[in-house]
Amino acid sequence: MHVYLQRSGMGNKGMSADESVTLTLQQVADLAHAVLRRHGLAEAHVGPVAATIIAGERDECASHGVYRLLNCVHTLRSGKVVPDAVPVVDPVSPALLRVDAAGGFAQLAFATGLPLLVEKARTMGIAAMGINRCVHFAALWPEIEALTDQGLVAFACTPSHAWVAPAGGTSPLFGTNPIAFGWPRPGGDPFVFDFATSAVARGEIELHRRAGKPIPEGWTIDAQGHPTTDAEAGLAGALLTFGGHKGSALSAMVELIAGPLIGDMTSAESLAHDDGAKASPFGGELIIAIDPAGFLGAAAAEHMQRAEALFDGITGQGARLPSQRRFAARRRTPDQGCRIPRALYQELAALS
Repeated sequence: MHVYLQRSGMGNKGMSADESVTLTLQQVADLAHAVLRRHGLAEAHVGPVAATIIAGERDECASHGVYRLLNCVHTLRSGKVVPDAVPVVDPVSPALLRVDAAGGFAQLAFATGLPLLVEKARTMGIAAMGINRCVHFAALWPEIEALTDQGLVAFACTPSHAWVAPAGGTSPLFGTNPIAFGWPRPGGDPFVFDFATSAVARGEIELHRRAGKPIPEGWTIDAQGHPTTDAEAGLAGALLTFGGHKGSALSAMVELIAGPLIGDMTSAESLAHDDGAKASPFGGELIIAIDPAGFLGAAAAEHMQRAEALFDGITGQGARLPSQRRFAARRRTPDQGCRIPRALYQELAALS
């Protein structure tokens, strides 16, 4: 693989590096596929898992790009994921379905259940899919966009490991517990947000640790419950929720609706299941899809167009829509390539 070395003061998003490598999207794909295959992931899983990693790098989301291959490999080596799991779909009711991921990565389970979820949403106006017994490490927005591409409004959430202290607490209890939402827009990029209910995704702190950089105040506390800007100490302590008690309440909601409600683990239970392996979280995910025509019938297009006035009102005053930078990067990277810290690239190349 031929890559281009670049001298720079900063690597990709938030990582300091004296040198970076620039890979084409095809080279990113080749690297991801090679690493996953070499470490025993079944071919049926390689494509869906690699697709989310490629998407993260393409959209310049460094914390969910090729960096995540390191955790994939560690999870495979630790035996905490079933590399050849075959998802099983259970059409529970007219508006509900469950997918048993059988201990495999979540991506194939989502792809397996997606057609039926879309069909049920079209038929019933709204449908929900619970994914059980899955290993989840990826961003949620690729799944959200798979639904907005179908003209559906989408919501998804998942617990993780207990890395986050509740507001006012000092010990990890919640996961980073991301929430994602998508709204299809005629003739343009969808309105999408995907954010952890913690102050920051844990991967961002990992990237700071790898780069030897301090983290901002308000991200973490150390093991004694004191605020810290040291990434290592923060990872050994607990992340904080965003927005204090508001983020804490939303995180608790995710624990409930993507845990006990669908018969799966809380973040604390996931961490106990991990038993010190430091693998990716294990548990469930909840995805909800809504067909605007279910509420609006023939008037759906008219009312969806009314929503455009809201978006115009945001951007018209100079504010940015969520994911706007991601979509801009998506249009840029096919020509400019993806910049990856040289040390990370060398580590991944050795794993391929």
